[in-house]
Amino acid sequence: MEQVWYTAAAWIALALLASLISIRVGISVALVEIFLGFVAGNCDAYLGSTIFQPNAWINFLAGFASVVLTFLAGAEIEPEAFRRQLAPTLAIGLVSFLFPFLGAMAYAYYVSGWNLQAAQIAGIALSTTSMAVVYAVMVETGLNETELGKLILAACFITDLGTVLALGLIFAQYDYWLLVFAAVTVVAMWRLPAFSRWFFAKWGGRVSEPEIKFIFLVLCILGALAVTARSEAVLPAYLFGMVLAGLFTHNKVMVLRMRSIVFALLTPFFFLKAGTLVSLPALIAGFSLLVILFVVKMVTKIVGIWPLCRAFKIPVRESNYTTLLMATGLTFGSISALFGLNYGYINQAQYSILVTAVIASAVIPTVIAQIWFHPREVNLGRAPEFVSSGSLDHLLHMPED
Repeated sequence: MEQVWYTAAAWIALALLASLISIRVGISVALVEIFLGFVAGNCDAYLGSTIFQPNAWINFLAGFASVVLTFLAGAEIEPEAFRRQLAPTLAIGLVSFLFPFLGAMAYAYYVSGWNLQAAQIAGIALSTTSMAVVYAVMVETGLNETELGKLILAACFITDLGTVLALGLIFAQYDYWLLVFAAVTVVAMWRLPAFSRWFFAKWGGRVSEPEIKFIFLVLCILGALAVTARSEAVLPAYLFGMVLAGLFTHNKVMVLRMRSIVFALLTPFFFLKAGTLVSLPALIAGFSLLVILFVVKMVTKIVGIWPLCRAFKIPVRESNYTTLLMATGLTFGSISALFGLNYGYINQAQYSILVTAVIASAVIPTVIAQIWFHPREVNLGRAPEFVSSGSLDHLLHMPED
């Protein structure tokens, strides 16, 4: 039992160090946690230790973190803002999925010689946009309250919805459980907003936080059904967040309380674990293919997204920022790769290359976006209004130190 406490202390110490480094250097804490997880995981393997090797309870905390983060990201999408920006949201989100999916699958199949199912897994894993990374960055920088931030979050949903649908349609078992999951999800999305409104009004505002426990319960039930149907728990979590977005718009206090729980306790395990999955020997052995797959993802994302951003009259700086964040990958990418490994569609070497490419896409585009292309946006509560990088500096939404 004492080993559990030593392991918990080590992981939380790493999370605290990541927070201090993030504050000091001004980089998103999610990226610092991924990097420290990579260093700790490989040092652990070299020394023959297991303290930074994910175990059952760390895997649960990391998985639950991704579900709750995805729920919060869905809850941040205001229905009115989504409708107002429907055209750019759908266009950017769809292209963000389709171009890298086709590009990565074609390269893996025709050039690298992977079989069709392995190539499909590669295309799905590299088509994603990391909702966890994007949402964490949006909250840290305050962009989740701006029109640009809402557009990016909504487009992320469309991209990841395409990813999950592709994974489900190509590899799903069309059986009884899939029908049960689909039926329960549809009914839940229909009835939960009204029931949640009643539940929050009757039982909310207590020290015991029954509202948050109710949300966690729904997420666990829907997640269990999704996994049983060979889907992913993050899909119903995002849909649940979206249908409650209108309710959360008028209950910011509960959102802040949930963020405190998630960012203090859960997300460090998710991002640290993501870093520990990167094997340095596998990274060295498959480095050339890793670089090529990473470049394929970046090029297809840029070719698809950047012209669309300019077509919707988003200025160059903000277009660069949007494109780079939409090029990130982590949650669905690593989930898709692990799905392929668990069901024998890809081998361990292919899995290591894909996961490393996915994690690289979480770090490199985000760092570039945060350092060189952080947007200057006016948010006046109406239609999107972007300004050039040199004006209205007093309205910047920058991270607090």
